[in-house]
Amino acid sequence: MKLRNFNIGNSDTLTLMGGMNVLESRDLAMHVAEKFKQSCEKYNINYIFKGSFDKANRSSINSFRGPGLDEGLKILQEVSNSFDVPVITDIHECDQAKPVSEVCEVVQIPAFLARQTDLVSAAAKTNSIIQFKKPQFLSAPEMKNVVEKCISAGNKNIILCERGNTFGYNNLVVDTLNFQILKKIGTPVIFDVTHSLQLPGGLGSATGGRREFVLSLAKAGISQSIAGLFLEAHPNPDDAKCDGPCALPLNVLDDFLEQIKNLDDFVKNQDDLDIK
Repeated sequence: MKLRNFNIGNSDTLTLMGGMNVLESRDLAMHVAEKFKQSCEKYNINYIFKGSFDKANRSSINSFRGPGLDEGLKILQEVSNSFDVPVITDIHECDQAKPVSEVCEVVQIPAFLARQTDLVSAAAKTNSIIQFKKPQFLSAPEMKNVVEKCISAGNKNIILCERGNTFGYNNLVVDTLNFQILKKIGTPVIFDVTHSLQLPGGLGSATGGRREFVLSLAKAGISQSIAGLFLEAHPNPDDAKCDGPCALPLNVLDDFLEQIKNLDDFVKNQDDLDIK
């Protein structure tokens, strides 16, 4: 799958969808984007900036949701123009698809909404690349149905994103077999390591997380020869307005990506075995 001057594919150079959870401010978005761009250029990683204009499914009514559609798209457009990078954000309603696609070359459908046929169709009709988060409540084979909905609406530019499955209350687990199952559907596969670390509702009125495991879990996903990683970072995760417990501290991004890129290169240089 071609995006600007690089390919997104399970056998291609690593793609990183990286940035921040919610767009807390213009200045912070620019700071985070600059750091990601520098590190990705250093390690020859294809880069897409990620930031959300609205977190519509927060645990509490008192939680920060974001700047909203209009202001959020202005920030995303400035990031894209300033750093010459494509951007990705998520949509929650059908009428958001068109304006978002005019700024974002990749449109993301959140996990909780991936089965909403009208939303899938609206996103598909933009002709942007569409990334579907695999819902926490679906098995990997069921994502074929989501892909078929998107294709039936006229769009074959599809990425599937693994983000863990619900395991009892307030917990997620990642089944590494899912990566191979998703790849067999025929799309590039991205691993959202950040949200796979969540403890949903684990703080009562907010989601908890396990950021101390981000490197080991990311390596587990990258070992499966996939297209890339979805990663959120923050200069001060404990002060982040959303999903701070899962965010990578921005000051370790460079060292983190060095290890991830080395592993990705190693895995993709191995010969696959035809085991039946």
